[in-house]
Amino acid sequence: MDIKQLRFLVALDETRHFGQAAARCHVTQPTLSMRLRGLEDELGLHLVTRSQRFEGFTPEGERILAWARSLLAAQDGLYAEAASCRGQLVGSLRLGVVPLAGFNPMQLVTLFAERHPSLHFQLFALSSDQILERLNRNQLDLGISYLERLDQAHFASLPLGETRMGLLHDRRHFRFPGASVTWEALATLPLGMLSSGMHFRQSIDHALRSRGLNPAPKLETDAVHHLLQGISAGLCCAVMPLDSGLGESADHLTLTPIDDASTLAPLGLILRLDAPRSVLGEACFAEAEAMLCAVHMPD
Repeated sequence: MDIKQLRFLVALDETRHFGQAAARCHVTQPTLSMRLRGLEDELGLHLVTRSQRFEGFTPEGERILAWARSLLAAQDGLYAEAASCRGQLVGSLRLGVVPLAGFNPMQLVTLFAERHPSLHFQLFALSSDQILERLNRNQLDLGISYLERLDQAHFASLPLGETRMGLLHDRRHFRFPGASVTWEALATLPLGMLSSGMHFRQSIDHALRSRGLNPAPKLETDAVHHLLQGISAGLCCAVMPLDSGLGESADHLTLTPIDDASTLAPLGLILRLDAPRSVLGEACFAEAEAMLCAVHMPD
């Protein structure tokens, strides 16, 4: 057994496709399949359900996959720890961010990149539940997510402030006379919304229901760029974070504040506490804390 076989196994889980897993690992598909069969022979277990395509992992495969992730995380942690002992941070910092976060993650990425030129960055748009799950499985080093119901025994958190909301609209199709808009006025508009179940959508639904309002969305999607396309086409308006920068993303877009509008829970930077700890995550978390304290960001 070698570490590459474990990387092949994890890549197959993340892509759910033999060809894509092989491309990610920079090998041919026959090579990847042969090495995985070699791992199965060595362990005496059937790990992958195959036909003409990938169909999933066997129960035994799921258990071995969990060990593979732990071993790969330990290897990555070993190299990162050695570099840290030399006063360096190297490798890839994996950061999960909830959709429509009211905090620009590039503030942190830019800080880390300036201080540690050898670092690379991987950003993933994920739900709050997915971020916690991937932190638990060592698939992320840090997360930017909502702090509601966060288990403080297993995660450290750094509040990034309240996410205030505004209405993003295209001035070519919609115009509002005041400096802000009320929820009551917003409920009469064709609205584009993220899919139900996402925290940002839940905050919008709560604000509307608490005022006795129940508008039917004109457009629902799990992708922010689809909302932006709908807004630019004049199909809808959409509630967005005020500090997202989306109001400056195009000349014809405007982000108008909504009266008394913020998400149900504050946003925060999250670090897993359980061993094995991410050296990169730990170091960057500490630097983020120092930066946020220095600029007196809201808590």
